[in-house]
Amino acid sequence: MSDQHSFETLAIHAGNPADPLTGAVVPPIYQVSTYKQDGVGGLRGGYEYSRSANPTRTALEDNLAALEGGRRGLAFASGLAAEDCLLRTLLTPGDHVVIPNDAYGGTFRLFAKVVSRWGVDFSVADTSDVVAVRAAITPRTKAIWVETPSNPLLGITDIAAVAGVARAAGARLVVDNTFASPYLQQPLALGADVVVHSTTKYMGGHSDVVGGALIVNDPELAEELAYHQNAMGAVAGPFDAWLVLRGIKTLAVRMDRHTENATKIADLLTRHPKVTQVLYPGLPEHPGHEVAAKQMKGFGGMISFRVVGGEDAAVHVCNRTKLFTLGESLGGVESLVEHPGRMTHASAAGSPLEVPADLVRLSVGIESADDLIADLTQALG
Repeated sequence: MSDQHSFETLAIHAGNPADPLTGAVVPPIYQVSTYKQDGVGGLRGGYEYSRSANPTRTALEDNLAALEGGRRGLAFASGLAAEDCLLRTLLTPGDHVVIPNDAYGGTFRLFAKVVSRWGVDFSVADTSDVVAVRAAITPRTKAIWVETPSNPLLGITDIAAVAGVARAAGARLVVDNTFASPYLQQPLALGADVVVHSTTKYMGGHSDVVGGALIVNDPELAEELAYHQNAMGAVAGPFDAWLVLRGIKTLAVRMDRHTENATKIADLLTRHPKVTQVLYPGLPEHPGHEVAAKQMKGFGGMISFRVVGGEDAAVHVCNRTKLFTLGESLGGVESLVEHPGRMTHASAAGSPLEVPADLVRLSVGIESADDLIADLTQALG
C-alpha cells in the first residue's frame, strides 16, 4: 500500500490485504509452528518456523512500519523484550547510554539491574534540556534514550534537537513513542534512529494483549535487529499479533477521544483546591507545551497530578475512584488510575528516577468525560 495514504487508511489497510485463499478481510491467525517445504530449502513465502517468521506477525510488522514511516517493523512478546533486543543489538560491554531522568520503571530496571551486569554503563540526564543531554555524552556513548511524553511526569523532549546532538556524537537516538502513539507523533521523521513501543498500550488499546515493537529506517540496523529477534526468540505470538492489528484499526479515533477527554480532565484538575500541580503537555503552562505542539498532532490521554497531603492523600485518591480502575498499564479504552511510586515505578525508588510520593497517574479512557470528571471529583473529596 502507498505511504501517501492518510494515517487512518494505513492503520486499517497496511499489511492487511484480503486473504488470497478465502477473501477474508481480516488477516488469519496462523497458529502454526512449522511449514511444509517444497523440497529442502523450498520455502513458501519465506516461512519455515514461526520463531523466525509468521504471516500474522508479518502483517503486524508491515503495518507498524507504515504507521511510523519506517522501512522495517519488528514485533515482540513485550515492550521490554523489544528493548532488550535493541540494547543487545546496539551495544557491547564497555559502551555507554544516556537515559532520561524520567523513564518507565521497567526500562530503568533493565538498564540498572540487567544491562549494567553485562558491562554497559549509563548516565541520567534531563532530556528536555539539550545542554544536559550533550553534557552527559562520553566518548563511549552509543545511544541516547528518550521518552516523550515521558512516564510518569509527562516530560517533553525536542526530538529533532536531540537527534542533532546524537548525530554529532555518533550515537543512535532511540525514542519510546508509547505515550504518543504514531497517530500523534512520528519520531523517525524528526530524526530518530529507532522507535520503541509497548504495543500493550495504545496500539492494542483494549487491555487484552502484551506486546512490543521496534521500527527503523536503516536497512543494516533492521537486518541486525531481525537477526537478534530470531536468535533471542522473544517474538509476538500469532494471536497476540492479531489482537494488536485489530486494535490499531481504531487507533486514530481512540486517540482523538483520549485526547479530548484528557484535555477536559486536565482543566478540572488545574482548578481543584486539593491538586497542587497538573502535568499535561496540553496545558499552556507546561514547560514542554510549545515543543509538544510543534512535534505532536495532539497531547494524548495521559495525565499526572500531585495532591495536597502527600503520599497518603495520593493513595487515598487512587483507592476512592470508581470508574477509574486502580491498576498498572495504560492506553486501554477504560480509564485507569495508579500511584507510580508504589506501583509502576517502585523499581526506581532511591534512584535519580524516583518519582514524587504525592503523584497520581491517570490513563484517561474513552468513556463519557462528564462521568470521569464526576468520579475524580468525588475521589478528591
